[in-house]
Amino acid sequence: MSSPDRAVPLDRRLAFLTALDAVGPEHTYWVGRLTLCGSPEDIAWYDAAVRGRERDPAPKGTPWQVRRMPERSLFRATMPPAGQAADGDPALAVQASAEEVLRHRDLATLSTVERVEAARLLRIAGRAEPMRRGRRYTPASRGVVDRRRTVRALLRGPDVLLRKARRPRPRRLVVLVDVSGSMSPYADALLRFTHALVRHRPRWTTAYALGTRLTPLTSALRTRDPETALRLAGQSIPDWRGGTRLADTMRAFVRGDGHRGAARRAVVVVCSDGWETGDPVRLADTVAHLRRLAARVVWVSPHAGRPGFSPSAAGLAAVLPHVDALVAGHTIAALETLVQSLEVRRA
Repeated sequence: MSSPDRAVPLDRRLAFLTALDAVGPEHTYWVGRLTLCGSPEDIAWYDAAVRGRERDPAPKGTPWQVRRMPERSLFRATMPPAGQAADGDPALAVQASAEEVLRHRDLATLSTVERVEAARLLRIAGRAEPMRRGRRYTPASRGVVDRRRTVRALLRGPDVLLRKARRPRPRRLVVLVDVSGSMSPYADALLRFTHALVRHRPRWTTAYALGTRLTPLTSALRTRDPETALRLAGQSIPDWRGGTRLADTMRAFVRGDGHRGAARRAVVVVCSDGWETGDPVRLADTVAHLRRLAARVVWVSPHAGRPGFSPSAAGLAAVLPHVDALVAGHTIAALETLVQSLEVRRA
């Protein structure tokens, strides 16, 4: 820092600027100490640079003892009780930020304050963009040889092979959310996630509620404000937190909007725990029919990410052979993983 052999790497400088922007200039000293110093010797040089002289012969405190950062910082530093850490032992325990912890918390166990922050994270997570190959071609570095452009290039200069590939096009996304009583702990979060998906691509995303009947939600979820959108969606759902007839509601979608174009070559996401009061065989036949229409069917179960999970629900066990993937949906991190899987381009 004050010596040529103490030059700070670029990545540490970027970390310093990022952390300083998050916690504010009043914590400049501790932000620099946590990000710019990589060893106890660096801390001594850092203290000397701060005080404006070459080196501090007796810096205050042990090199790895740091104060607790504010709750709004990117990380929190904690110290063990006095006497438990040996001299020279790195006793700094860096814990994940509150936002990172919240991403891995079960959505059904969040407090009222945590739900507000989770709603913001769900708006960020719901940005899926499934794509498909279009009919038209575009110049590309890989693909088939573009004969016309190659011949024109040969007339102008040296030999070169120009290539082309099919231009990617948006693929339709359909989200079916189970709002029955068994899904009530997760229904609000899943509807907020669906609202983010619809708002991100309103032209290519449609949404429905599954209960004792099929309820279209796309029009309500296109409202910009999330609270207003969820209130309109709740007013349009007559069977909120009621029973569930997955076979009947899924069949109503497949034979209705599904055959009219909503599900054809689309990515269909079904958010349900799979509890079915009707005949599971009818549900399996309906999902198999849906799979023949759609490009991909993904089943999202809030219980799939828990330890020891097994598809014991009759409806879930019946549809498993006919879906492309069974993924978890109980945390924000699980929903982010779902979005990443939907963005894979398929023919």
